Amino acid sequence: MTAEPLLSVRDLSVAFRRGDGAPPALAVKTVSFELAKGETLALVGESGSGKSVTALSVLKLLPYPSASHPSGEILFKGRDLLTVSERELRGIRGNNITMVFQEPMSSLNPLHTIERQVGEMLMLHRGMSAHAARARTLELLAEVGIPQPEERLSAYPHQLSGGQRQRVMIAMALANEPDLLIADEPTTALDVTVQAQILKLLKELQARLGMAMLFITHDLGIVRKIADRVCVMQKGEIVEQGGAEETFQHPRHPYTQALLKAEPKPDPAPIAPDAPLVMEANDLKVYFPIKRGILRKTVGHVKAVDGVSIAIRRGETLGVVGESGSGKTTLGLALLRLISSAGPIAFLGKPIDALSFKAMRPLRSDLQIVFQDPFGALSPRMSVAEIVGEGLLVHQRQLSADERDARVVAALADVGLDPETRHRYPHEFSGGQRQRISIARAMALEPSFVVLDEPTSALDMIVQAQIVDLLRALQKKRDLTFMFISHDLRVVSALASRILVMRNGKMVEEGPAHDVFEHPREDYTRALFAAAFNLDATGHGVVRQ
Repeated sequence: MTAEPLLSVRDLSVAFRRGDGAPPALAVKTVSFELAKGETLALVGESGSGKSVTALSVLKLLPYPSASHPSGEILFKGRDLLTVSERELRGIRGNNITMVFQEPMSSLNPLHTIERQVGEMLMLHRGMSAHAARARTLELLAEVGIPQPEERLSAYPHQLSGGQRQRVMIAMALANEPDLLIADEPTTALDVTVQAQILKLLKELQARLGMAMLFITHDLGIVRKIADRVCVMQKGEIVEQGGAEETFQHPRHPYTQALLKAEPKPDPAPIAPDAPLVMEANDLKVYFPIKRGILRKTVGHVKAVDGVSIAIRRGETLGVVGESGSGKTTLGLALLRLISSAGPIAFLGKPIDALSFKAMRPLRSDLQIVFQDPFGALSPRMSVAEIVGEGLLVHQRQLSADERDARVVAALADVGLDPETRHRYPHEFSGGQRQRISIARAMALEPSFVVLDEPTSALDMIVQAQIVDLLRALQKKRDLTFMFISHDLRVVSALASRILVMRNGKMVEEGPAHDVFEHPREDYTRALFAAAFNLDATGHGVVRQ
């Protein structure tokens, strides 16, 4: 590199203290890389490879003193961030260096409105008045593609979809026009069309501000679009680094080659027209009231789900796709009776839409969900064994402690996690590992119907393929019925036997997956597929099975 780098990481190691008195475990081993002003460097690798730990070290956001740095230095504009005072570091965080975290729900304050959280960055670091901060917040929300930003100012994080929460996080990170943006899976929760908008926005802001980006992702398609250089990490080490195009065209390390070849293989469960109906809904509606004024009068409704009808048979997978905020997750929550809705819902032929919370409880072990945000869904005060075994403790009280532990061990092994780690806590795992814990928790109860809300969104390509294979194997073994919600159409095409396309709460298109992918009828479906598979506007020929 000709110019002096903006960020220089030299021989960085990160160790975590273990509770059993054993020597600290090295999560990152003598990692070195440089990042110039205006450049984008991508850190890629499988879940647990040390990408996020490396990025969090830059701003000293690891759980110290459990974490330590046996070696290395992190130079930002010539200053070693590992040795500066906490006061100096606070001045750098949020102003010179900002970060977009992987899990937006756990990063946003659930008690504060969106206006307050974004405006706080502007008032704290730029000294803006409340009026000026409000105006700038509106601009930022519009820039990152939040629909109707004026109405979202008073919203709380739980009132936004996963993708919308991620866009709020990006708006907060860009509020003070930093020198360096650390983006940890910033497009994980976004659908393909918004993903393209966000990547374009980041590139435009980077060109205008001369901002550097340290981009952490498992999505190699994104790396191709945005990165100048790539560092490939495996087991805490950088195994290959170089120019993005050169790395993709001529990968040298076997692990890089395996990463580029990994992709879920299409093998959806066959549709059986004579199989019994597991979940059925007719003209289902979920409306959220819009309240304004001192008396909080209802002035309108957000039609999150507006007249959707579905029928899912035993052993099949219904893939639900659509843009962020289209109502996909709300539909799943309504079917499980986790939120209020209007319209008949039947599980195994029995109406459940009128059942009380208490009457629903015996059915909960048969109706499970894997949430989109694994960190927010896992209690930080419970060990993995307690998290996975909690459902067994509630619904299968006849099991002894040893029998329950055996079920936990089996569930963790099924999702590819070492059962010996079951006594650790969620913060000790990577984002992808936490998602696997969530899947294990649902599968431990051996349910009949499972809503999978973006179950592979936080996973790298290799683990995505493994999880899809795992879900498929579990489905065949136990005759499970899945509702698979995702914005990743490649994963959906590998697993779903039927497809439901949603937009603005309504059902746009529905049918057998092969027919919908090969011959989409609606313009919106064609545009969605074109964005996902880099096709022309016709959207034909998406997938051939």
